[in-house]
Amino acid sequence: MTAGTQNGSVGIVVPQTAHFEEPLLLACGRSLPSFDLVFETYGTLNPQRSNAVLVCHALSGHHHAAGYHSESDTKPGWWDECIGPGKPIDTERFFVVSLNNLGGCHGSTGPCSPNPETGKPWGPDFPPLRARDWVNSQARLADRLGIGCWAAVIGGSLGGMQAMRWSLEYPERVQHCIVIASALKLSAQNIAFNEIARQAIESDPDFAGGRYLEQGLTPSRGLGLARMIGHVTYLSDDAMANKFGRDLRSGTFEHGQEAAVEFQVESYLRHQGSQFSGNFDANTYILMTHALDYFDLAREYNNDPVEAFRRAQCSFLVLSFSTDWRFSPERSREIVEALIAAQKPVTYADIAADEGHDAFLLPLPRYLDVFGSYMSRVGEQH
Repeated sequence: MTAGTQNGSVGIVVPQTAHFEEPLLLACGRSLPSFDLVFETYGTLNPQRSNAVLVCHALSGHHHAAGYHSESDTKPGWWDECIGPGKPIDTERFFVVSLNNLGGCHGSTGPCSPNPETGKPWGPDFPPLRARDWVNSQARLADRLGIGCWAAVIGGSLGGMQAMRWSLEYPERVQHCIVIASALKLSAQNIAFNEIARQAIESDPDFAGGRYLEQGLTPSRGLGLARMIGHVTYLSDDAMANKFGRDLRSGTFEHGQEAAVEFQVESYLRHQGSQFSGNFDANTYILMTHALDYFDLAREYNNDPVEAFRRAQCSFLVLSFSTDWRFSPERSREIVEALIAAQKPVTYADIAADEGHDAFLLPLPRYLDVFGSYMSRVGEQH
């Protein structure tokens, strides 16, 4: 539900929970006997049920993509720059669904949820997940909402991987696939960064082998370090230089006082780590990064992305950002080249931006123009 559309905002939004009793068979071979998905919707589903758009979140994302949860909120949803009246994902045209993925820590069933067999939090015993598991659970939610075919499935980074997986697993249920700052599979460097982040978490004494919730502990230091590692990789060198340079927060280099020096960037990263460790779950972070590592769109198709994309029936928009070194433009071009070879309609743009991987979350004019123009054409079809 949504309320208020002033100033390009969807206004006050209320999260909903969908409970599913039918077991969900996972890619790992195990099943969840039942599960919950928390989601939000923005805009209105038309009588033909043809204007629905699915937003898939990235690693640390959740269901709250736009609007506010109360009048006192000072910070809107994580993609508020792109979702709302007159924005690229125009809620005057589209019915937008954004959910917290299975395995998440913002209300959907995940490691923090009670294990029905023990009554204790799942913790490290929660089944490992793949992107296809998220897509299958999202399809269950679409069925519940009466959505037979998405006008578009959209995602950035890990969300883009889910969008591509949708185009292969349910080709008849996707008309447009928008893949932003993503890849067919992770590079070895990306996997390495994820492993370092996991090691930071697991080396925290309060991690307790993943059973910290049972012991009333929180591995804040390890999770904060993991966030700091990730955050540095999401920014470009130019972005960090422009934001911080070598500015000091305190201390001086004069009179032998170097030990008292604190750079602004150090303070910023500690703040980011502290904030993140207060609102995210360590086991969820480990689960999500493993799902990232394991993603390989072409694995079941003889490691040939062209063969994989031949299954798709939709049109594609692929966007990359010039200074993104975590999911570089080369990775997006690999997607585009495979789509062209598979004779699928694809539009591609590499956006000049100084902000690195995080650019997909920011209101960059060229990005919004390209994204908005494509979505406008999608809207004209409904």
